[in-house]
Amino acid sequence: MKSWGLFCIFLPIVLKHFVNIVILVLSPLLLFSQYYLRGQVKDEAGNILQNAAIYLHSTGYYYYSTTEGTFTITNEQRVDTVTVSHDGYIRQKFTIDANSFADIRLKRSAFSKNTSVNKLVSLTENLKRESQQQWFTGDETYASLVENQFINATAYPTTGLTLNIDKASYSNIRRFLSIGSPVPPDAVRIEEMLNYFNFDYQEPPNNKTFDIKATLTECPWNKTNQLLFAQITSKKLKLDSLPQTHLVFLIDVSGSMDMPNRLPVLKEGFKSLAKNLRPQDSVSIVVYGGTVGVILPTTGGNEKDTILKTIDSLQPGGSTPGESGIKLAYSVARNHFIKNGNNRIILATDGDFNVGLKTDEELDDMITLQRQNGIYLTCLGIGMGNYKDSKIQTLAKKGHGNFAYIDSYAEAEKVLLTEYMQTLYTVADDAYLDVQFNSDFVKQYRVIGFDNKVGAIKDVQATIEGGDIGSGYSTLIAFEITPTQSLKWVNDNKYPVTPVSFNLKYRIPSDTSQVLRLNETPEIFFKTFKDLPRYHQFASAVVMFGSLLRKSRFVKDVSWNEVQEIATASAASDNFSQKEFVTLVQKAKIIYGKSKTKKRKRSD
Repeated sequence: MKSWGLFCIFLPIVLKHFVNIVILVLSPLLLFSQYYLRGQVKDEAGNILQNAAIYLHSTGYYYYSTTEGTFTITNEQRVDTVTVSHDGYIRQKFTIDANSFADIRLKRSAFSKNTSVNKLVSLTENLKRESQQQWFTGDETYASLVENQFINATAYPTTGLTLNIDKASYSNIRRFLSIGSPVPPDAVRIEEMLNYFNFDYQEPPNNKTFDIKATLTECPWNKTNQLLFAQITSKKLKLDSLPQTHLVFLIDVSGSMDMPNRLPVLKEGFKSLAKNLRPQDSVSIVVYGGTVGVILPTTGGNEKDTILKTIDSLQPGGSTPGESGIKLAYSVARNHFIKNGNNRIILATDGDFNVGLKTDEELDDMITLQRQNGIYLTCLGIGMGNYKDSKIQTLAKKGHGNFAYIDSYAEAEKVLLTEYMQTLYTVADDAYLDVQFNSDFVKQYRVIGFDNKVGAIKDVQATIEGGDIGSGYSTLIAFEITPTQSLKWVNDNKYPVTPVSFNLKYRIPSDTSQVLRLNETPEIFFKTFKDLPRYHQFASAVVMFGSLLRKSRFVKDVSWNEVQEIATASAASDNFSQKEFVTLVQKAKIIYGKSKTKKRKRSD
């Protein structure tokens, strides 16, 4: 009984200490308990919004929705507040509870009610978006660009393409290969690679704005198919008829530009461009870096010494307040706007904008608004490492302008001196090409290049819009077609065929209210590949090269040796760009050959 009495006395004390010990052990775990805030971001119609920015108020961190619009955030609080935003939508605040799945719906902003967040670069008429979504399956698509597949010409005879003079993809590819690195598939845009070479430019006849020619030949990577080229050229503006021009050089002089292949290269490029200015033209220079300001007020083209000295004086340093710089540049452009003139900002940067999320949205909306007021935006990307290709390209597209990548003095000279007419003077806005295939001759067709982003395909409200075409532009658009028996029969005879019709729609910059059209149904004589003009053969090598870099399943039986053989045989000996391409093929052959060897060793 005595023992039982002692037990009863000490039991509460033991239990008290035990509970205290448990609390001490578990309190850190309780303090740092993890909760999972989960949800999905959609628009009001229920369409998925990928890459929506989710700001977590308790931590100050940003998170982004996946391609399915979903998100999962690890958090120490069960209930927290987030602010969700997306380009073209109203920024909204939500309270999220880890015990439930958040269904977040964003409303379109008033500014963007009639615009689409995602833009397509190609669109097949009446082809349901669900059919295109079958071209990729979740993570099986290693790139965000989805390669166009074969389309039945009887069911879907018409496809549309947006035209532009962007050529940054080729320079970007050269940048990767020059350092011995494989090229990310997203960096490969075959239509921009073909733009780069301005193939066999011949001015359109009878002072027309555009001319379209077509060529039909054997497909060098698939002998059962054929290759169709459409060559589009734009008129070349005469120097004495060029509109009066005001340019705003917007130059990134932040610390990230302090490298030999960045600011020094840009300075030489802008000096070359300044030397082409006429007395009636003018230029202003805005910089952003350690400071944001106008370092050269509007100055006439006849004061070249002043302009060149100002460019020479540029020194790098400081952060990258890109948003402030762009706002100031548009303010300068508006204050010196020339009615019926060429008003353009040339932004040169590595794209490393240190701006907040709200600023990015305001920036995009402002650029879209300014383009409606007649101010164009040309973007020049430069540098490696923190170079933001997608950001700069987005700004250029929103600004009704063009986009180029500069990786050397030679490229700066090409873009800003040799091709400055293409770069700076627009002959057509909203240029868009409809291509209609004749099912009597074409069983299936595949647009080569013009690949859409996954997000644009998933967005049922995404639309296609035209691009801007510069003076003296020439490009080749390539299609792989599966011919019907009728077209195969014609191959053995010397009869013309009409397998395709073109409808090119565009607006004149001085009168954007009117849509102009050029309709062509060319009679085409089939040519064997060996009988093609050399530049068509060379263009085929460019297509094969880009397709191999994209790891396209349509060229899986093509070797680097075949590409090199065609490129070497067809490259013009007096064309630096074409000769350089042959060296790029050789570099790619070495780089990708090594990767194949490594894979074989692993399998062994």
